[in-house]
Parts: sequence; structure tokens; C-alpha cells
Amino acid sequence: MTDDRLDYTATRRNQAPILDVLSRVLPERGLVLETASGSGQHICRFARALPGLSWQASDPDPRCRRSIDAWAEAEGLSLPAALDLDVRRLPWPVAAADAVLSINMIHIAPWDACLGLLDGAADILPPGGLLYLYGPFRMGGRHTAESNARFDAALRQENPGWGVRDLDAVTAAAARRGFRLAETVAMPANNLSVIFRKQAETA
Repeated sequence: MTDDRLDYTATRRNQAPILDVLSRVLPERGLVLETASGSGQHICRFARALPGLSWQASDPDPRCRRSIDAWAEAEGLSLPAALDLDVRRLPWPVAAADAVLSINMIHIAPWDACLGLLDGAADILPPGGLLYLYGPFRMGGRHTAESNARFDAALRQENPGWGVRDLDAVTAAAARRGFRLAETVAMPANNLSVIFRKQAETA
């Protein structure tokens, strides 16, 4: 049998710090949807550590979906099959969730993917629901580290639509969709955990 598992060193390295944050901010019960799940290493680690939650992986890339399902099988986890989900295609194939995770996506995607992520999350999350972003961000228009500036330049050279996003711009776009910025957490390698909560609709 062919092993379809993708194995990324960076994913292995940042699992534990991300899990530390998620263990604190996620609800005890409910459905967690991960967008752009990539190899599947993250969601398998999180599902094993937080078994009280239901976990749904997704990715628009069929190779990644095969990897996600292969990791779940190898780990003995009863996760549902990874969904074909492009955040820009609405409505999403998940009608409701209690939390949405997006790890290392919005900088390796065009800006409209970030907006699609916010639109889709706003559609399926309840008031108080959590949207969690992880990755490098600019703050006030400036990079927080020289390594992030080099990374940003490399991304934009590969695809002009990609790049490290400014947290102020992401927060403003999120606010227009009913989210408030609840917390940012400094993470290793000059990354951030960014936690948004969906606000209750006002009459």
C-alpha cells in the first residue's frame, strides 16, 4: 500500500505551541473545522490531544486530502474524510461549526482567500464562535522581524498576490463581518496566534 502521508518539518515544530493556545481558547465540546489542513499532521495531533471535540479537516488540494486521511488512519483516529473546501467558494460544505482554524494559509494565498475565509467563518460560526489564525503578520504596516521581511519578499516573488498580511487590515476586514479581535499571542519563529470571536448580531 502506498503511503500518502506528507510530512512537513515546520508542521511538526509548531504543533505543540499552537496546541497550547488552542487548549485554552477552544470550547470543551463542539465541531472544529480546519481550513487548508495541508498534510493533516496538525489536526491529527489536536484531535488526539482534545478528544472531547469533533474535528473536520479540509483542503482544496486532493493530494493534501489523501495525506490527511492517511495520517488519520495511521494514527488510529476516527476522523471524517477531509472535505474539498476552497474558502472562496460559498457556501462552504459545512453548515455550522463552533470554531474555525486557519494555520499558515492567508499569506500563501491571494487576499481574496483571506476575505473568503472571513465570509465563510461568519456564515457558519455562532455568536461567540472562534476564528483562529496562525502565521506571520505585519504590525502597523511593518514587519516584526527581518526574517519575516525576507519571507514576505520570497512569497511575493513566487506569486505577487501572496504575502505576509498586515494584522490591522485583517482585523478591519474581520470587523466588517462581525468579528472582534479577542487576543493575539506571540509564537515561536516570529509568528502570531490571532483569536477572533464572532459578535452577536444587534437589532
